Amino acid sequence: MYSKQILLVLFAALLCSPVWAQRKPNIIFILADDLGYASIGAFGQKMIRTPNLDRMAREGMILTDFYANPICAPTRCSFITGLSTARSLVRDNYELGGFEDSTEFGQMPLPPNSLTIGKVLQSAGYTTAAFGKWGLGGPGSPGVPWKQGFDFFYGYLDQKQAHNYYPTHLWRNEVWEPLPNEYFSAHQQLGDKDPNDPASYEAYKGKVYSCDTITSEALKFMQQHRDKPFFMYMAYTLPHASLQVPGRYVEPYLGKFEEKPYKGGYLPNRTPNATYAGMISALDDYVGQLMQQLKALGLDKNTLVIFTGDNGAGGGGANADYFQCSGNLRGRKGSLYEGGIREPFIAWWPGKIKAGSRSSHMAAIWDLLPTFAEVAGSQPAAGVDGISILPVLLGKKQKAHEYLYWEIHGRRGMQAVRFGKWKAVRRGIHTNPDSPIELYNLEDDIAEKKDVAKDHPQLVQRAEAYMKSRELAVLMEWNFYKPQAGREDNAFK
Repeated sequence: MYSKQILLVLFAALLCSPVWAQRKPNIIFILADDLGYASIGAFGQKMIRTPNLDRMAREGMILTDFYANPICAPTRCSFITGLSTARSLVRDNYELGGFEDSTEFGQMPLPPNSLTIGKVLQSAGYTTAAFGKWGLGGPGSPGVPWKQGFDFFYGYLDQKQAHNYYPTHLWRNEVWEPLPNEYFSAHQQLGDKDPNDPASYEAYKGKVYSCDTITSEALKFMQQHRDKPFFMYMAYTLPHASLQVPGRYVEPYLGKFEEKPYKGGYLPNRTPNATYAGMISALDDYVGQLMQQLKALGLDKNTLVIFTGDNGAGGGGANADYFQCSGNLRGRKGSLYEGGIREPFIAWWPGKIKAGSRSSHMAAIWDLLPTFAEVAGSQPAAGVDGISILPVLLGKKQKAHEYLYWEIHGRRGMQAVRFGKWKAVRRGIHTNPDSPIELYNLEDDIAEKKDVAKDHPQLVQRAEAYMKSRELAVLMEWNFYKPQAGREDNAFK
């Protein structure tokens, strides 16, 4: 029979063991790039295999009405800050510098005093890491991840650099880390090369594929931090733009689809459909590797994993329409119609989230900051636009948004608002801020084919009031952030 002293020693040792130290759940957020709503099997894809994501959906929850923003940087900003495009600084892709290594200046950076998900989770005792594509501040700017609440970063700072999956370097925190790839532009034409000769495309490959090494670094991070709660933001570049992926992912699709060589703009490719399918399957494989690592480390029961995308299906050399990657939704990347902003969403947390569950709760990317804060046991973040969706994930009563609002300033400008089953869209806002409002009943017309604005003038007025209640951004003169002309260093130093 144990004495009291021995029992106390054993209890103290148990408290200090990894099992007890891991009191708070780990959080992994996986963000795909240019992934259409129906790009994966769980959301209707029939031609591209995504077994790991499909299993994740079977074992977790699907949200059918989850929204991002229409392009890359605004979505990343909304996720990091919990702000919609009504109030976030980044409302479009505002690019600084160029594509070459010597002009790597990134995008509009987050200000130094930003509230971010990284800072919130650091204050809750988490070790925080971001992997992949950042896009919220280039080298020397105040927006780099290690100044915005992330203990570790490995990946692309500049989203223009992420157009090439075989870059010359990635960033390990503030250190430019070379890769054994020779520089080549990610925007080339095939020219007079034979489009049917595989040798014509060898110039568009490298030795190290960025997503391979990014995933490897993430697996190491999980191993190194297994004994304390961690947050991982996995911002994969797949299946964005350039058709580049290792052959092991392309080979299963060769001969399966109609093919016409893509001659370039975003890197030529002899089998563009097989390559695009392979890129989505590669993304699925990387997700599978992360999930396998969780199980191997015994962390699977204490980790919330969420998967979604940053905007609708993109272009480049990809023919997303061939694979019906938007399903029956209207629009694609860059649009505020459903195909540009509605994204597949899967949440997985064994023992917490009911397997095979689904919800039509209306949620958005800016809801994730308060969600993760609640998961971490942190106080609700003040001043954000998001509402924690943890209750709906756990099958409990959920507070709802009165409406969701978006704006984008590329092209001629566009606004949209969703309230209940209704969706209102206003185009050409820079030419005419009072341009006509289109109205769609998403319950009956998810494809947004029938504008019913004339039949519901009161709903149009309600939508207009929502739009006007948000401060419509004026295109800003962001000269303060621009690199000075003729200088190779950047303006933040």
